[in-house]
Amino acid sequence: GLSQYSSDPHTEWDLSTYSTREQVLEAVRNLRYKGGNTFTGLALTHVLEQNLKPDAGARLEAEKLVILLTDGKSQDDANLAAQTLKNLGIEIFAIGVKNADEAELRQVASEPLELTVYNVLDFPLLSSLVGKLTRVLCSRIKERSHKETTDTPVNTGPQLSPTDLKISAVTSKSMHLAWSPPLRPPKKYRVVYYPSKGGTPREVVLEGAVSSVQLSNLTSQTEYLVSVIPVYDSALGDGLRGVTSTLPLSSPRSLRVSELSHNSLRLSWKAAQGATHYLVLCSAAPDGAED
Repeated sequence: GLSQYSSDPHTEWDLSTYSTREQVLEAVRNLRYKGGNTFTGLALTHVLEQNLKPDAGARLEAEKLVILLTDGKSQDDANLAAQTLKNLGIEIFAIGVKNADEAELRQVASEPLELTVYNVLDFPLLSSLVGKLTRVLCSRIKERSHKETTDTPVNTGPQLSPTDLKISAVTSKSMHLAWSPPLRPPKKYRVVYYPSKGGTPREVVLEGAVSSVQLSNLTSQTEYLVSVIPVYDSALGDGLRGVTSTLPLSSPRSLRVSELSHNSLRLSWKAAQGATHYLVLCSAAPDGAED
């Protein structure tokens, strides 16, 4: 499976889209490069929520590997999203090109770093990594497959997934989220929210007994995407997703002019809710215009 990202991650094809090596190689040849920002944390969250699910072709019994290829420093918190994947037994390989931040690559990647972190000066040099990376990936899959494990799969069905997301009390700066918890309460919830047209994703981590949250310090008149993801000790339930727009900032109303004199006047208006200050601009009207 493959996803590209900038400010908005996009799945190019799922794990189940192609069934032969030739089909995958042809898809790679036809791939168009996606330029733009570098929201790596958002991309890793997208992979977890969208690409590593059974309906996208992820087999529950199969080892889960993510190969991150980036040419820049992340503009959001990549480590937090990466840690969530690693806590669920998903191994991350990080490959940097050109301006990638090696310290960030080492932070995001799984241990041992000498096998999972790579850095090259330019894109053509990626070809030099193919042989070694292929051998490392195959050997890691064999090692992990032979280990006895009692871990719960990444997606364990509706019994571990919340339902009925409700978004209410929306203002210009805040909104309230509430949902029905799954049959088995999770250890924690990750609530991720970000502007739909690109922007830094933010995250709130809640205890599993909580099933509502107030999101504040939002931008007015902006469409937000929100996700509520239940996290268990070694599993991740299906997330809830929603979209809503904050209200525009309120405006002052009913402007009145009174107490006119040769060099002064008084203004009054109905207050704008939430305003802390007002800026009053005054200029002489041009000849012939309404005063």
